[in-house]
Amino acid sequence: MKLGIIGLPQTGKKLLFELLAGTTLSRESNEPHKSISGIATMKDLRFDKLVEMYKPKKEVPARIDIKLLPKIELSSDKNVDFFKDITDVDALCHVVRAFKNESIYHVSGSVDAARDIDAINSELLLYDLIFIEKRLEKIDKDRKKKDDKRLKEEQELMIKFKNHLESELPLRLLTLEKEEESLISGYPFLTLKKIMILLNVDDSNLSDSSLLTELCEKFKNQDIDFILINALLEKEIASLDSLEDRAEFMKDAGITESALNLISGHSMKLLGLISFFTVGKDEVKQWLVKENSSAPEAAGAVHSDIQRGFIRAEVIKYNDLVELGNEETVKKAGKFHVMGKDYITEDADIMHFRFNV
Repeated sequence: MKLGIIGLPQTGKKLLFELLAGTTLSRESNEPHKSISGIATMKDLRFDKLVEMYKPKKEVPARIDIKLLPKIELSSDKNVDFFKDITDVDALCHVVRAFKNESIYHVSGSVDAARDIDAINSELLLYDLIFIEKRLEKIDKDRKKKDDKRLKEEQELMIKFKNHLESELPLRLLTLEKEEESLISGYPFLTLKKIMILLNVDDSNLSDSSLLTELCEKFKNQDIDFILINALLEKEIASLDSLEDRAEFMKDAGITESALNLISGHSMKLLGLISFFTVGKDEVKQWLVKENSSAPEAAGAVHSDIQRGFIRAEVIKYNDLVELGNEETVKKAGKFHVMGKDYITEDADIMHFRFNV
């Protein structure tokens, strides 16, 4: 699963990518018309708690692929690289400038978060409309050559999409049947992708939620998540060596939860993922699976052989383990569960798989 980072120039996209990937980009790697790929380590307080409890030899948090997309320009034919690279990401993180700094230019001459969100949304809508118009032309030509039921169904769906987009609404608001999803499988619809807006503010506005409240209200019918962070400050915090120093810095800055934790949680939600854990003295590891995954499918995330030879899953609920203190006490309390193939994995399950191949 891949999260794409997008936004106008000078919004803090590069800084966010560096924060998530735990790296510093060189000048050479930051060419404006090139995408940059990386791996983001997910931050989860539940994982940290399990590590504290088991003190394992090895800690393996979950990771997701991230992609810093080329800069996007408004109403420009220079966005070819951007649109080409955005199609293979599963969800979008749109970094929006909400900080004021006279030494950093803004492409529109002033800072206005709502205007910039509207501008990018319009570019994505326009791309989908152009694609649909071309596709409708092609379907019309093909239908004149042969009467094909599938082409007729796709044509009707494209017209439905077109009408929806012309109402300035993203396609992700539509509920699609499985047959409709099959018809557009592989098509590069950008407004179908889930999106979160990351408002990059300065120090003085970090504790002021008025902008966040205003934008949530304005875009409440767009299915958009919003997060408020100060990317520069978060990068400084992440660079500190000790957890104590980071905690003290965050307290002084009035930050209750780090941007990495916030973005990790929202990214999981956008991508439709949940976590489960395998634990022990040797290793505590966090795994990611799609929501509503069965126990065998979760086992397959660990190894395909375990899914193939799946017998059962031994499950402890995270809250039970934390409340009762250890696995032995959990078993004595009757909260150790043995689950079969029909069990649907729940977020934060602690799982051990029995299998035979």
